Amino acid sequence: MSKVLVVYFSQTGNTESMAKAVAKGVEGAGKEVELIEAENASAADLEAAKVFALGSPATGTEEIDDSYMAPLMDEIEGSLSGKKVLLFGSYDWGDGEFMRTWEERVTQAGAELVTGAGITANLSPDDEVTEALKKAGEELAALV
Repeated sequence: MSKVLVVYFSQTGNTESMAKAVAKGVEGAGKEVELIEAENASAADLEAAKVFALGSPATGTEEIDDSYMAPLMDEIEGSLSGKKVLLFGSYDWGDGEFMRTWEERVTQAGAELVTGAGITANLSPDDEVTEALKKAGEELAALV
């Protein structure tokens, strides 16, 4: 059985909660999931996967986490063509611009966004966002 990788960075726990909701959706659809904190993620594993999820909070400059997620993106960007990727993350202020920038970067690299767009939460995910993440996890599971 193929497993779905859900790689995330979380500073306050909000993005981790989002990752766990994605994982519940994958498991609920009968597939195996592996939650991996970005600092422990293997670029080689992501390059080998056809389907995976990436989660990051926004920084104060409305960008993805620059300590772990941005370097990981730099490593895998050249191998994204043809992959199906779910993006998710939380932000505190602004309007979630970080996600639009991230979506553009991933699609320009040739990946297809699962659900058609990233899923964001202002601070902690509410019930609506949590449900969207679970459904996205089910979509990921159907692709492996």
